[in-house]
Amino acid sequence: MNFRLFHDLTFDVLYGCVAVLVYVVLERGMYLGFLGWRLRRLAAIVAAAPRGADAGARAAPGAALAALTWGDPVTRAVQRYELLIDEGASRERQEDFSAALFISVDKTVSARLWLLDTVVTAAPLLGLLGTIFGIMETFNALAAGGVSDPAAVSRGIGTALIATAVGIATALLGLVGNNVLNRRAHVMTEDFKALLLSLTR
Repeated sequence: MNFRLFHDLTFDVLYGCVAVLVYVVLERGMYLGFLGWRLRRLAAIVAAAPRGADAGARAAPGAALAALTWGDPVTRAVQRYELLIDEGASRERQEDFSAALFISVDKTVSARLWLLDTVVTAAPLLGLLGTIFGIMETFNALAAGGVSDPAAVSRGIGTALIATAVGIATALLGLVGNNVLNRRAHVMTEDFKALLLSLTR
């Protein structure tokens, strides 16, 4: 078996994992930041709706929300919910529709985060596999040429262990990115739920 080829292939896959990790963290980080900004703007529009005369209740912010031309999923969901309320839907229908909108927005917010879970799980295993192939390559070289240079053995094993180090480092970075993005996604979906509840009447 060509253990050097397998060792090199595990490094290629690890580098691919790093590329996926960087892409998902940057893309999801920017997207969640953008959606969070939009959600804060929507909450400000709802909060700025003038108070009605009856017991200090807020007037419907329907006109302000309907005038928005933003195309993001959070804005569209809030506009659809406000439209349903303006049409006089029952409280039970409002709750069902808000639950459906919450699930839809949650799927959009958490999209591609499963890739980070996969990288965090797979990277250390790939690193260990690369180390095994590297050590086997070193032992094959020793068996073919005999032990003539102990430093060469140390270099071969040291090179093999680099795969484990790269795998563990990738997993650690992925774990931090995954935790931060999952937390932001959770907070955002909770803020979205609170916004829908503030519109319910």
